[in-house]
Formats: sequence, structure tokens, C-alpha cells
Amino acid sequence: MIVYPETRRTDTVENHFGTEVADPFRWLEGDARKQDEVADWVRAQDNLARSHLAELPGRGHFRRRLAALLDHTRLTAPVKRGNRYFFSRNSGLDDQAVLVMREGVEGVDRVLIDPNTWSDDGATALAEWAVNEDGRYLAFGRQEGGTDWRTIRVLDIENGKTLPDEVVWARFTTIAWARDGSGFFYSRFPEPPAENAFDAPVTDHSIYFHALGTAQGDDRLVHATPEGQLLIQTMGVMVDGRYGVISSMPGAGGNALSIIDFQQPDWTPRPIVDTYDHNWGVVGNEGSRFFLATDKGAERGKIVAFDFAETEPRFVDLIGERENATLNDAALLGGRLVITYLVDAKSEIRRYRLDGAPDGTIELPGIGTAGGFCGRPDDDEAFFVFTGHNAPTTIYRYDVAHRTLTVWDKPEVAVDLDRIIVEQRFYHSKDGTRIPMFIVRRSDVDTPAPTILYGYGGYGISMVPHYSPAVLAWVEAGGVYAVANLRGGGEYGKAWHDAGRLLNKQNVFDDFIAAAEYLKSEGITSDGGLAIQGESNGGLLVGAVVNQRPDLFAAALAGVGVMDMLRFARFTNGQFWIGDYGDPAKEADFRNLLSYSPYHTIRSGASYPAILVTTADTDDRVVPAHSFKYAAALQAARLGDRPRILRVDTRAGHGAGKPMGKALDEMADLWAFAARWTGLDVKAVD
Repeated sequence: MIVYPETRRTDTVENHFGTEVADPFRWLEGDARKQDEVADWVRAQDNLARSHLAELPGRGHFRRRLAALLDHTRLTAPVKRGNRYFFSRNSGLDDQAVLVMREGVEGVDRVLIDPNTWSDDGATALAEWAVNEDGRYLAFGRQEGGTDWRTIRVLDIENGKTLPDEVVWARFTTIAWARDGSGFFYSRFPEPPAENAFDAPVTDHSIYFHALGTAQGDDRLVHATPEGQLLIQTMGVMVDGRYGVISSMPGAGGNALSIIDFQQPDWTPRPIVDTYDHNWGVVGNEGSRFFLATDKGAERGKIVAFDFAETEPRFVDLIGERENATLNDAALLGGRLVITYLVDAKSEIRRYRLDGAPDGTIELPGIGTAGGFCGRPDDDEAFFVFTGHNAPTTIYRYDVAHRTLTVWDKPEVAVDLDRIIVEQRFYHSKDGTRIPMFIVRRSDVDTPAPTILYGYGGYGISMVPHYSPAVLAWVEAGGVYAVANLRGGGEYGKAWHDAGRLLNKQNVFDDFIAAAEYLKSEGITSDGGLAIQGESNGGLLVGAVVNQRPDLFAAALAGVGVMDMLRFARFTNGQFWIGDYGDPAKEADFRNLLSYSPYHTIRSGASYPAILVTTADTDDRVVPAHSFKYAAALQAARLGDRPRILRVDTRAGHGAGKPMGKALDEMADLWAFAARWTGLDVKAVD
């Protein structure tokens, strides 16, 4: 039996709408990177977790196999500027991908930026980047230790020198160049107070223009968040360079849209949509005629057009909502609208003329996920990515005019994919709703086997098939991996999202519990052999369902989760989650949040699964205090003899930018822990 580090309890109690709520571990909301009691507690917890995980019999196998499965070159779809092609490349086990340029589509690679040289521990990463129209300048974000904050610098591609320009405190930003290359647009928050820069709430998101060769203090304010509102503001520039597009989002539910005509010297944004009830995205433009994707009047999405030259914009339906298909991505390429739809969470691509007339399809190589088109409205050459649970991420070059599809890059992977089978099944949730689920396993695994069930269920984010060496490492060893497409996601459009947020959040947990019951009733998972996994909003999912049905699971992997649903809005960007979770300051929302908050609903006296909680000390999106408090509460309760341990990475954040070495170590720990408690015999495959 594990002996946990001692955790101090306090008598902190708050009254919420007549309900007394205890918070005995609030002191763990401190910054673990400081030398204080919180740091000492975190260090003791992490030492315990790592010593326990290092002794698990499958840990060495998974670490070796994960490294082998990831040891292949991986590229991103190239961005074309003139005859130059820009993309990122990881040669296999590099901590960070490098940014590469080719002269010509099949030219020689030239490394422009290698973030592996930026720090000794590999934890400084290249984040957002953008190349100006003539391919001369590259603006790039630098991410330090996993934080969401960015420092933006500019590289002169001709001579390889970094310019003196420096932009700080950028966050949740795009980088969009003015067409003439004179500077770029970006988004930032005000500089946070030094005493709590890590977890300070972020407000007043604004868009600025930085002119090359000037100080950031001289940057031009383009669009500010109105006083009293909470919005994320991002900026894009249309390919013709005449128009800028601003999206204003309150966090969940929809966005407003404004357009700037750069021929007007004052750059005043003109509101096109001034409400936040629906999603609006600019697909492209042809002069003053704009094409937008929206779910207004079309739960699963449609394409509309309007003329910016008109005094009042009139939206005209161009490509209507499709039955049984959800609009997932759209691009204006080579004079055609190319639209990716999700059909039961699988991709299908269709072409349309600019008058909305159907113009054929793009045949995909199999069942999987396609999208991320990189191309230009006036250029027939475009690139996109295709991936699937048993299909390595492949980049295709598409000739729009000739309708030809060729492989531009396909990795060689160290796995026999013919042995991997993927099924899509459907099951029914508690209220009868039909839910899809992907199941991945070896072709010879036809009896109940140890299984990991993954879920997310939030923010309209769809869980679509993608190639994952981590999943294959589990499946190769004889396990089953399942992904449930829960409500709260975007697989079936806005209504599917709405059915899993705010007061409907319990539907997400019911969907996940029903998936677990289905895997058991169908003989897919073995008796006592089911583990569940989720990260971020999915970490919340894991924590909530374990509390509601601890009997269902042998193990639970809760990563960077939102665990204290009464205080999430007090930290960093937590206020932006109110649109999905509700506002703890409102009584109806408070009572709903309290009913499932993982930190508050642990059932002392019940028999719980083994639980591995993972987080990182620099996660300033879901601050690690959520995981600290949750782990402390688990360890303080009477839940049986299985371990409930806390693993904390240093100089890492919410996930993006994590060095390869740290990622491999974490995945090996997760799989070894799951294998130990689900009964997966890793020794049999060594």
C-alpha cells in the first residue's frame, strides 16, 4: 500500500447560495515553481509517482516501443510564397520540430529556425509563424517552457539574421502580415502584474499592428475589447491584401465578425456580425464578395456569400446544409470552394464552383480525417493532410484544375499496419441518443482484452481519426483503444455541442459511462480491464465519471484536467470557459457545477480505480492547482488500496511545445500504469 506525502488541511469553508462548501486544500493554489510549501509538496508527490511508475513491469517496454514508433520524419503541409515552400520537420526524435524552406516544391531543404538550440532541456518551442507575401520575412512566436505567452521575433530569410524587432505578451494570437510586408498584426493582453503573472486572469485582449523597425511601444492599436466584455480577438488578412478580418469570441458558443478595408486610412473595423450566438468563419473573397461558413440557420453548417460593398450586408445562401454531414473545414483554392465534411466523424471532401454549383469530390485514400488545406484562391496547387487510426499522417499535393492527387510526403513507420483494424460502432446513451465510437485493435485480438477508452466532449471539438504512435504502442501489445464521440463535441454540428454544455453537461458523462458499459457488454474489454483517459476538458470528464461510477473502471488517466468547477474562472483564461461550463457566480450554474465537480464529489468509502493524475508546473491554461487539489482530495479519502498518484512535469505546460523526451517519458508512464491495472501482459510481447 502506498504511503502518500502528508498534506496539510485547512478549515476553509465558503457559503454559496446557502450551501456550505469546504475547500481544505486551497493553499495548493500557489505557484509550484516557487520555493515554498506548495513546491515542497509537489516535489514529494512527483517523486513518489515517478518511483512507483519506474518499477512497473511494462514501463521499459513502452518507452522503447514508443521511441521506435515515433522515429520517422514528420512534415507539416507546406505554405507557399512565390516559389518558396515553408513547413516544419521533425526528423524523428527531435525534441522540437525545425522550420524549413524549399526553393521549389521538390527543392533542397534549408533550415530557417531550429528551436532545439534555444535551450538545454528542449523546452523552448517554435509556436505560431507566418511568412510575408514575397517570402522575405518570417515572423515567429517563441514559447518558453509550455506557457501560452509568446514572444514574437522576425527573421530576414535572405540573410538569415533575426531583426531587432521584439513583441512580448502575445497570447492566443495569429500572425498576419500586411501585404506590402511593412509589418504584421497580432493579439496580446496587457502585461500581467509581476507578483502573479503565472495565474493572473487575462482580460482586455486586443489586436495591434507592429511596423518593422519600430519599438513595440509604438505599435498601432487596431481593435480593442469593449469595456466590460470578455473576448478573444484574432486577426487575418485576405490574400488580396485589401481586407482584414477580425473574429471576436467570448470563449464558446459563437463569434462576432468585423472587416477592415485597408484602403481606408483609419482602419476602422466594420461590424458584419455583432452577436455571439453562432459561428462565422471567412473562407475567402473574390474582390468585395466574401464567402463565409456559418451554422446560423444550419446546425451542421452552410456557406453564405455577401458583398462588402453594400451598405448593409445581405447574406445569401450559396451551399446549403447537407443532411447527415457536418461542415468541418472550407477553403477557396484555384477558383473553387473545397469543403471538408464530417460524416459520422469521418472526412469527405466536395468541390463547388463560386456560384454554389457542385463540382465533384476529392476521393480520399481511405476512412480517416482530411483537411488543413494550404493554398491560394488564384493558384491550382494546394496541399492537405490525410490521417487515420491506421493511416500514417500523409501530405497530398492537389492540382485543382486537373483534379489530380499525388503524395507529397508519406512517412515510413515501424509497424505492420495490416495487423491493425479499425471499427466504427454505435451505442446508445442513457437517454437513447446514438453515439459513435472508434475501436482500434490488432486483427488477432478477437476476445476481451485490456482497453483504454478516450473521451473529450466539449467546446465543439470533434474527436476524429488520426494516426497516433502512442495508441499503436498500446494496441501492438494486445490492448484495445476506443474513442467515443461524445456530445459537447462538434461531430454533428452546433446542436451536438449544445447538448453537452452548460446545464446539459451531464449528457457528456452519461455518454462516456454508456461507452464503458457497451465495451463490457459486447465483450470488447476484459473483466476488470477497462481504463479511461482524458486531457484538459477530458481530464474533467475522467474525474467526473470516476466519481459517478467508480465500479466501472480499473484505472483512470486524468491529464491537465479542470477539477475545481467552482473556482476555474479565477485563474488565467478560465473566464472564457464560462460559455461551456456556466458561471459559478450564478446559482443555477453553481448547483449544476457542484453536482459533478471532480474535486467536490469524491465518494469516500467507495472502491475506486487506480488513478494517475498528470499535469505540468508551467500550465497557465488549466493551472496545475486543479490537479494538485484533486490529487490531495483523492489521497485524503477512503477509496481502497489502489494508488492515486500525481505526476508533475517541470518546464512544461498544457501540452503544446512539450519536448519529445518528456512526451515519451510521460506516455510510457501512462501506458505502464494502465497495463498494470487492466492486466495487459506486456512481458508476453517483449
